[in-house]
Amino acid sequence: MGVRRVVKGVGDFLVELVGDAVAEVVLSVLACALLGLLGLIVYLSWSFSPRATLAGAALLSLAVAHGAWRTFRTPAPGRRRGLAAVTTAVFTTTALTAAFLMFYASGCGCL
Repeated sequence: MGVRRVVKGVGDFLVELVGDAVAEVVLSVLACALLGLLGLIVYLSWSFSPRATLAGAALLSLAVAHGAWRTFRTPAPGRRRGLAAVTTAVFTTTALTAAFLMFYASGCGCL
């Protein structure tokens, strides 16, 4: 009985170890692809129109700043609506993307 339990435990450990390694590789490849896609978008945007790229970056920065301000300030009674909900979603998406890239794109060989 003891040998079967040990063999089953070792088998479970190996399956978990391989699963974690595969998940790490998949997330790293996804992060590298996302980083490359963001770089391509900036390159193509800049080659199309530098002024529009700077204006878009400024607009995105304002949206992220407003979303951060609405997220971290003392909440008013009621729900967020309209522009506040959109900018909060933009801030949250940007923060999650930055955290994902910080953890998984740091080992990317494309840098």
